[in-house]
Amino acid sequence: MRSAAKQPEAVKRPQATNLKQTLAMLWPYLWQFKYRVMLALLALIAAKAAVLLMPLALKYIVDALDSGQHSLLLVPVALLLLYGGLRFAGVFFGEVRDALFGRVTEHAMRQLGLKVFKHLHSLELSFHLDRQTGGISRDIERGTNGLSFLMRFLMFNIAPTLFEILAVAVIFAALFSPLYSLVTVLAVSIYIFFTVVITEWRNKYTREANQADNTTNSRAIDSLLNYETVKYFNNEQYEAQTYDSFLAKWEQARLKNRLSLLALNSGQALIIAAAITALMWLAADEVVNKQLTLGDLVMVNAYMIQLFLPLNFLGFVYREIRRALTDLENMLGLLKRAPQIVDTPDAKPLALAKGAIEFNRVEFGYQSQRPILQQLSFSVPAGSKVAIVGASGAGKSTIARLLYRFYSIGGGSICIDGQDISTLTLDSLRRAIAIVPQDTVLFNNSIRDNIRYGRPDAGEAEVDQAIELAHLRSFIDSLPQGDATVVGERGLKVSGGEKQRIAIARAILKKSPILLFDEATSALDSSSEQAILQAMREVARNHTSLVIAHRLSTITDADNIIVLKHGRLAEQGTHDVLLAANGEYARMWQLQQKQQR
Repeated sequence: MRSAAKQPEAVKRPQATNLKQTLAMLWPYLWQFKYRVMLALLALIAAKAAVLLMPLALKYIVDALDSGQHSLLLVPVALLLLYGGLRFAGVFFGEVRDALFGRVTEHAMRQLGLKVFKHLHSLELSFHLDRQTGGISRDIERGTNGLSFLMRFLMFNIAPTLFEILAVAVIFAALFSPLYSLVTVLAVSIYIFFTVVITEWRNKYTREANQADNTTNSRAIDSLLNYETVKYFNNEQYEAQTYDSFLAKWEQARLKNRLSLLALNSGQALIIAAAITALMWLAADEVVNKQLTLGDLVMVNAYMIQLFLPLNFLGFVYREIRRALTDLENMLGLLKRAPQIVDTPDAKPLALAKGAIEFNRVEFGYQSQRPILQQLSFSVPAGSKVAIVGASGAGKSTIARLLYRFYSIGGGSICIDGQDISTLTLDSLRRAIAIVPQDTVLFNNSIRDNIRYGRPDAGEAEVDQAIELAHLRSFIDSLPQGDATVVGERGLKVSGGEKQRIAIARAILKKSPILLFDEATSALDSSSEQAILQAMREVARNHTSLVIAHRLSTITDADNIIVLKHGRLAEQGTHDVLLAANGEYARMWQLQQKQQR
C-alpha cells in the first residue's frame, strides 16, 4: 500500500495579499455606500455615548440610595428612567448600526465573490489544469466569510473599543486621579501588545490548519469524482486510508491551533484580572478613607466591567480579524494573478468573411524543453473539411487549443480570413468557433439546458432545430421526462454517444461558421459512431470544418487530410492520394484495418 504523498509546508502563496493591500481592495466597497456607512457611524456614536453614560447614572442612583432614604418614592425617578433609557438606547442604536451596515457587507461579499469567479474564468487553461478545485472552493468560501467578518468588526468593534478605552481613561482622570487612568492605559497596552504578539505567533498554525483542510477537501472531491475508477480497482479501503491520513494531519494542525489558543486566552485573562484587582483595590481604599462615595466605587466597577468586556472581545475580534485576513489572503491573491492570455491593447473584433484558417510555421511547446509543434504550416480553405491525424502525442488536440488561443504560440502565426488571431479580441475569436470535444462534460442539469448552453439566448424553436439536426429526437422521446431529464454530474446518466450528440446540438446552436471536431467519435461503438458521423456530416455543410481524428475510417471523405508526426507535417492529401503514396498515412490505415478484423 502506497503512503500518501508528502504535503508541502504551510506557507503563504506567492500571490497572497498583505493587510495594506487587503484594506485597499475593500475600501471601494465601503465607499460605494458612503452615506449608509456614515449613518451607521452616527448610530455607533449614539450607542457608545449611551453606554459611557450608564455607569455615571448608576453612581448617582447608588449615592441617592446610600443617603439613608430607602423609600422608592424618594429615589430620583428621573435617574432611574434615564438609566433604563440609556441601556435601551445602547442596544437600539447598535441594532440600527448593524441593520444599516448589513447591506454594505452583503453587497461586498456578492461583488467580491463575483469578481473572483469571473477572474477565475479569465485565467489561462494551464492554471485550471494545475488547480485543485476543492482547495480553491474552500479558499473562496472562507474568504467571503472572512470578508464579512472583517468589514463589520474592523469598523464597528476595533475603533469604537479603542475610543471607549480612551474615554474611560479621561473620565477616571477627571473624576478620581491620574493613577486610575495610568493603571487602565497600562493594562490595556499590555493586553493589546500580548494579544498582537501571541496572535501573530499563532498565525502559522492557522495557515497550517487551513492548508490541511484544503488538502483533505481536495482529496475527498477527487476521490468522489472518480467513484467508478475506485470501484473498478476495488480501492475503497485504499481511498479511506489515504483520506484518513489527510484527516490525521488536519487533526494535528487543529490541535496545535487549540493549544496556542489556550496560551492566548489564559494570558489575556491574567492581565484583565490583575488590572481589575488593582483598580478596585485603589477605589475600595478611598471609599474606606471617605475620599470616594459608595456610588463612585460602583461606578469604577461598572466602568471596568464595561471596559474589559469589550476589551476581552477585542482580543477575540483581533484574533478573528487576523484569521479573516489569513483566509482572505488566498482568495484575494487569486485576483493578483494576471491572466496570461488577454486581448492586446489594440485588439480588434474578427472581421469574418468565409472562415478560412491558416497555420504558418507555428512553433509551440507546453514546456520550453519539450516542443510539441515544429514549423507547422497548413491551411483549411473556407467551407472545406480538413482532417488532422497522427499518433498519440503528435500534437493533434494542441492545434484545437491553439486555435481557441488557450495558449500563446512560440513562433509563427495562426490566421482566420487573413487576420492573425493574436491581434483579435478573444470574445470575437471564440464566438466564431464551435467545438465538439472528445470528452464532453455536461452540467448537472436537464438535456435541454445543456443544449441551450451553446447560446443561452436562443429561442425554443432554435433549440428544437438543433435537437433534430443532432438526431437526438428519438432518444429524447424515449425518456419519461423528455428533454427535461437531468443528465447527472458531468453527464454520467447518459451514454457516450448521447453525450456526443448533445455536444453536437450545442455546437449547432452556437451558430459559428467554423466547426472543430476533436476526436468526437474515438470512444464510441460502431453503431453510435455512424450515427454521430451522419450528424457531423449534416452539420458540417456550408461550414469550415477541422476534424481531429483517431479512427481514419471516419475522415475518408475529407477534402484534405493532414498527417502529423512528432509535431511536424509529414504528408497531406485526400484519402486516396495518401494511400497511393504509401507513406505514414497508409501505414496507419493498414494497422487500423488489421485491428478491426
